[in-house]
Amino acid sequence: MEPKGIKGFIMGTNFASDCEGFNRRNFLRIGAGAGLLGLSLPEILKLEAQSAAKRNGVSSSKKADSIIMVWLAGGPATIDMWDLKPDAPEGIRGEFKPINTSAAGIQISEHLPKMAKIADKTTIVRSIYHSIPSHGPATVFMTTGNKPTPALQYPAMGSLVSKLVKGEEGVPSYVSFSDIRGGTAGSSGYLGTAYNPFLVEGNAGSADGKGSKGSLKVRGIQLPTDFTLEELNNRDKLLAGFDSTFREVDKKADLIQGFDAFHQQALDILRSDKTRKAFDLTQEKPETRARYGADNFGQSALAARRLVESGVRFVTISIGGWDTHNKTFESHSKKLQPTLDNTLSALISDLSDRGMLDRTMVYCAGEFGRTPKVNKNVGRDHWARSMAVVLAGGGFKRGYAHGTTDGQGMAAATDPCLPDDVSSTIFANLGIDPKTELNSSTGRPIQLFREGTVVDKLLA
Repeated sequence: MEPKGIKGFIMGTNFASDCEGFNRRNFLRIGAGAGLLGLSLPEILKLEAQSAAKRNGVSSSKKADSIIMVWLAGGPATIDMWDLKPDAPEGIRGEFKPINTSAAGIQISEHLPKMAKIADKTTIVRSIYHSIPSHGPATVFMTTGNKPTPALQYPAMGSLVSKLVKGEEGVPSYVSFSDIRGGTAGSSGYLGTAYNPFLVEGNAGSADGKGSKGSLKVRGIQLPTDFTLEELNNRDKLLAGFDSTFREVDKKADLIQGFDAFHQQALDILRSDKTRKAFDLTQEKPETRARYGADNFGQSALAARRLVESGVRFVTISIGGWDTHNKTFESHSKKLQPTLDNTLSALISDLSDRGMLDRTMVYCAGEFGRTPKVNKNVGRDHWARSMAVVLAGGGFKRGYAHGTTDGQGMAAATDPCLPDDVSSTIFANLGIDPKTELNSSTGRPIQLFREGTVVDKLLA
């Protein structure tokens, strides 16, 4: 029988498509009766998996075990969030007032009051920049830590973590609540399909707005209704018999090796209670669920915390709608900032209250910022030359703002850093040397972050 309660994965809120006409695709459906096992995950792994390079060691100096990435799809106007310019000319400074925070000398938007209260637990990087004002390539840069190139597809940070950081048995290492930009970002790149995210689907939001219900489905970690483990094992034996034929044809085939390894991983997840229990949000106190927010985004953040508790190493949750070419102040004040403020503050506070923040990093970012100059539609356009991100936990300083931008927010003024520098610093906290080399499927050695350097000032 299907267990009671909320059992599934929650999709981050998608408020709108971006200006390039992209709407996030529906989540990958894993196991809706497809294939001999009722799983698409092992089937996909069978079709696409390639052999992986030998696992690299992790330094004993690591300060964190897991990462939760909060992705702001569309490019947030960080000049109206984390780096306000109240003294800039009209048409640049925006409509929002800065407010003081719990971190001395740091001010943020008036529409982020809950984040202001926990600013003493965060680091704001105000001097990050790059040169790609297009959604797709910029997303790849920010999620991989490597500037995109047509010669090579770099793996997402979650895929790197899946390969390099030992996970718990019975749970996936890398879980994503969104197929970021249709899979053009967030995927495993040259590492091969084995290290793609374990994609999830569902809706944790409730019609009554109280978070008491949610229409969720567990795909790939829960058997179809009326399908038992015994039936699964019988079909697995049958499939193993078929596979022996292929092994005889080519015992060294990467396809067969990949399938064997990752089919077994899928079975281990199915047979384990860890992941299923992590998604049973009814085990949380009602006040905890309400604290995160009753919508999809809020409940996905709560599930992310529970996943990390169960041993998952990298979780991506996302919220869309940040591509605000029109009526940016209205969108930010009424919807975007209040939603993010409530959920992100709840996540960081909850991790801290449970003693998990020391070993868990939270990384909140989008693909780029927005133009300092407000356009004729009372919006802000794409701007990669200055932006801000928020970090918390796992070895980062607390109550710290790193770097500055000039008086009009046009460009970094002090301590400039690139996305690959931030990624390198995140991996340093995991105890992984950013200069570590991995091999592609063709045996080519590739450095994790080809141009990134660790930003020592960000470290506690």
